[in-house]
Parts: sequence; C-alpha cells; structure tokens
Amino acid sequence: MSSRFETTQWSVVLTARDDGDPCARRAALETLFTAYWYPLYAYARQCGCDLDEARDVVQSFFADLLERQALRTVDPEKGRLRSFLLVSLRNFLSHERGRTLAAKRGGHTPVVSFDTEEAAQRFDREQAAHLTPEQVFERRWGLTVMERAMSRLKTQIETGARPEMFERLKPYLTGGDHASYRTVAAELSMHVGAVKVAVHRLRQSYGKLLRQELAQTLADPSRVDDELRYLLSEIRPWRG
Repeated sequence: MSSRFETTQWSVVLTARDDGDPCARRAALETLFTAYWYPLYAYARQCGCDLDEARDVVQSFFADLLERQALRTVDPEKGRLRSFLLVSLRNFLSHERGRTLAAKRGGHTPVVSFDTEEAAQRFDREQAAHLTPEQVFERRWGLTVMERAMSRLKTQIETGARPEMFERLKPYLTGGDHASYRTVAAELSMHVGAVKVAVHRLRQSYGKLLRQELAQTLADPSRVDDELRYLLSEIRPWRG
C-alpha cells in the first residue's frame, strides 16, 4: 500500500476491503463508524425513513460493509471517504428499502451504538425539510469534520496551562456572538493584545486540525483545500 494511504481513515476502508480476518475488519471499521454515523442517519431520515427505520438502515449498512459487499467497489484512486459512503449508502438503501431491515440485521451485533431519541431530536432541530438527502449528508459531513477538529482543539487547550481559555475564546472561532476583546481580557486577567494574539493562534491551530481531519478522509491529502472549500460552500447557506 502506498505510504500516502497509511494512518488515515481512508486507509481503514482499504484495510477492511483487503483483510480476510472478520475480527480485524470489524476493528478497522468501528472507529470510523462511530465518528461518522450521524451523516448517514440524517441521509436515511431525509429519504423518508422514520426514526426506527433509519437506525436499522445505518446498522444494516454497517453490517453490509463488514461483510465486504460494498467494499468491493472501493477504488483507492477515487479516494474521498465522504463520496464512497454516500454512494454506498444510496445504493444500499435503493435495494433494501421496503425490506425488513431488522431481519437482515439479525445475528449481527450492532456495529455502533447511538441514542435513537437524541439522534431524532438532533435531526428535528436542524430543520432541513427543504434540502435533498444528498445536501443533508454533505452538510452534516462537513459539520462532523469541524466538530471533530474542535474537539481535538478543546483537548489541547484544556490540558495546557490555561484550560479556561478555550470556552472564552471559542466564540471567536465559530462566528457566534462573542464578548469584546477588552471584556475577555479582564475575565482572563490578560492584556487586550495578548487576547488578540491568543485568538490568532487558536484560529491557526483550528485550521491546522481541520485540515488534518479532512486529510484523514482523502486518499490524496493534496486535495484538502479543495475539499475544505467544497464543504464550506455546503455549510454556509445552511448556517444562514
């Protein structure tokens, strides 16, 4: 395997495709599923699946991947994890819709656990009735990548010398309402200039982590900026 595929989430898919050991294949995919189940769930809901059916679709789809049915189509030269999972789920749903998905899943231990009620509430909050299933998936995918990068940044800051800084400076990253630099400086017992420098560094760190997360989902990391531009173009209209 080319070195560019190593230690990425895309390489997890390739490993699962090529590994004949079911236990190794399951281990390779579980982390991936845990990270990205919600965009798939949201796609199924937007296709008209109710709460329980969407849950069954996601679990059955994961079981199908574990059995390597969908993995047969993986082309490492067309390596976007986002596109692979979307096309695979679309094909799976077109064949499985109307069948008893729970029965198909019989005998399988659920690949990933998630709170069905919380997922339903989350989906309802997003008010995406005017969007296509593909738009919902793309936007939720982009937001999931951003959330993962933000979580890593939070861990970095909160294990450092000034853990309280993350929550006070986070609004400067998300574009939400935030206090003035002077107010934050007073709360953190810092000079205004030091707060501005801290925000600048935080933005740099977040951008780096975001690109790292995106690179994990691509076969060719040099396409990170293209992928970032595309996902931001999908997210911005949704955020208003």
